[in-house]
Amino acid sequence: MTIDAPAGVAIVETTATSDRDQSSYVDWPAIIAGIILASAISLVLISFGSAVGLNFLDFGYGDAPNPIFVGIAAATWFLWVQVSSFMAGGYLTGRLRRRYFDANEDESDLRDGAHGLLVWAGAAILGTMIAVGGIGAAANAVGSAAATVTTAASNVAEGAADAVGPNAYFIDTMFRSTQPVDAEAARREAGRIFAQAALGDGAVAEADRTYLAGVVAANTGIPPEEAQARVDAAIASVEQARQDAIEAARIARNTAIIGAFLLAASLLVSAIGAFWAAQKGGNHRDENTVLTGVFRRF
Repeated sequence: MTIDAPAGVAIVETTATSDRDQSSYVDWPAIIAGIILASAISLVLISFGSAVGLNFLDFGYGDAPNPIFVGIAAATWFLWVQVSSFMAGGYLTGRLRRRYFDANEDESDLRDGAHGLLVWAGAAILGTMIAVGGIGAAANAVGSAAATVTTAASNVAEGAADAVGPNAYFIDTMFRSTQPVDAEAARREAGRIFAQAALGDGAVAEADRTYLAGVVAANTGIPPEEAQARVDAAIASVEQARQDAIEAARIARNTAIIGAFLLAASLLVSAIGAFWAAQKGGNHRDENTVLTGVFRRF
């Protein structure tokens, strides 16, 4: 373009260049700031919610707390904490992001929202790493305790090889006798009979029932009928414990499935919230919006 300059006036033409043209649109410092804020808010609110929840759960008095109510309350609090923390981090990132003036408003909003999604992804990965680290530490502690118990048991147990062998039950059947035997040996053999039944459907064979009743009668001196009643009661108790364990495993499995679906849903809602909050932060940045009632000079 040609400019006619008045006499005696010098015009210097300059070309505006910016390093932004050569850099990425991703503003990593703003994203990191959002991740730190989101993680900190989540940690504080989850700790606070845990303290309040444990304060209301008094297991020493009255009826036990309703697990359904506890689960709903915990899930609701966790969802609110997760969404609000990600939105706070997304808003901060959108407000701090340096805007590139080579795009219209729609494109700028999209870039702000993308920064919010990066905050969501980074905070989610950081939270997962912390959670996995905590689970790993707990697993190591449990493994160490189990190893200690196993070592102690192996040091004090007598006749361990006879009790643990996979063929011990079948060997016992060849040497069965209804005559009085050592009480400890009878207990171990009864344990092997129950263990063998647990490998199947949990039912104790009729021959094993009759044998156990004879051993109990021979070692205790009670009538055969009473000995049979004791054996039937013990078998019923073992079966009830087995059914309780199966039910507990089923509940734990269903709980894990529901928890996984809820976690995935809450993460999706949090992603939407972080995207929207980052766009809102970018709009406030462009409009120089100041919340004078909250952020003001003292």
